[in-house]
Amino acid sequence: MSLRDSLRVMIVDDMGVSRGLLVQAIEEMGIWKNQAENDGRAAYSKLVNDPVHLVLSDYNMPGMDGLQLLQALRQNKTTARIGFILVTGNPTPDLVSKGKALGLNNIIKKPFTTDSMRKCIESVVGRL
Repeated sequence: MSLRDSLRVMIVDDMGVSRGLLVQAIEEMGIWKNQAENDGRAAYSKLVNDPVHLVLSDYNMPGMDGLQLLQALRQNKTTARIGFILVTGNPTPDLVSKGKALGLNNIIKKPFTTDSMRKCIESVVGRL
């Protein structure tokens, strides 16, 4: 079984269109074991009970933003090693710095292409 076939991904974005674009991109890569959440807190609860290999999370979400989700995951023994890619339209140096300090694995700017998303994911999990 290839990495692509076994990789489990959670997409977290409060905007339905953005979630759809993320799901479409990873399915174009052949990653079929994916689930989506529209809320950072709901995603965290699910991840604690059923961890995945990789989280693709929007930064700007109400309630719990992407960096708060990352911090919560890194502080929990069960989820601390989950790969985490932040998806944002404005990756400022400050945001990148804060993310790296929290254990961010990678960041990708919106809008993205399937090819740029593949490269971003492969930098975290290895060749698909």
